[in-house]
Amino acid sequence: MKCLLIIFSFLLSLYAKSQELYVYSNPASNIPAKSFNLKLTDHFVTNDKIYKRFSHRLMPQVMVGINKKLMLSISSTFSNMHTADFKYESVNMYAKYRFLSKDEIHKHFRLAFFADASVTAAPFHYDEITLMGDKSGVEAGVIATQLWNKLAVSGTISHTQVLDKSRNDKVIYVPERNYQAMNYSLSAGYLLFPKEYKDYKQVNLNLYTELLAQQTLDRNTYYFDLAPALQFIFNSNAKLNIGYRFQLSSTMERMATNSWQVSFDRTFLNAVMKNN
Repeated sequence: MKCLLIIFSFLLSLYAKSQELYVYSNPASNIPAKSFNLKLTDHFVTNDKIYKRFSHRLMPQVMVGINKKLMLSISSTFSNMHTADFKYESVNMYAKYRFLSKDEIHKHFRLAFFADASVTAAPFHYDEITLMGDKSGVEAGVIATQLWNKLAVSGTISHTQVLDKSRNDKVIYVPERNYQAMNYSLSAGYLLFPKEYKDYKQVNLNLYTELLAQQTLDRNTYYFDLAPALQFIFNSNAKLNIGYRFQLSSTMERMATNSWQVSFDRTFLNAVMKNN
């Protein structure tokens, strides 16, 4: 009976917060404690600027809910975005700590701190700074998420430092390379279907719109992107995400001005053993 109550509560919580499971950014909420999530993401561009071809990045990821406040993640990337062949590219570690929660019926406000680090074998290309395969470095930031019934809005601000060996050599690069940046995102998610919740097996459909921006601090370059997406949730524990990201404005040299992203993930409830 206790197990059934735990499962029922978990399914309801997934439903209530489904519209804040953003496609291109993370909310202040975590995955359930003592659970883990397996995710596979494919990010691709149809015409990259180096090879003038279709290229993509495959990213398997494992997320673990240590407790209700702390979650950890490890991921790796395999890509042909920076090289002629598709091969191993990078490894990334991510941690998020939720330090404030104000929960009410059908709404909540949450704040979280996150940090991540990445090591990549990819060569140094482009002005844009990302730690998902493109650059080696560290990032830290704060996330704020507000849920009102079927609408969830989240904002993130973070700082990234690139830790590439070229940062300390005596070579003069033209143009000058970017090694540090401020990152900003504003995300909104809305639960379209079902209109009325009757069963956890109902398919959920969420609509997302995310504004993603970066300002580098070395050469003062920037970009502003918009990323609409659809999300399908099955049995309250599996998600299929489909998103399209395109540039609104930029002064950066980038791999591409638009891209697609498709991901699928599955959450396993109470699958992490508790300590005695």
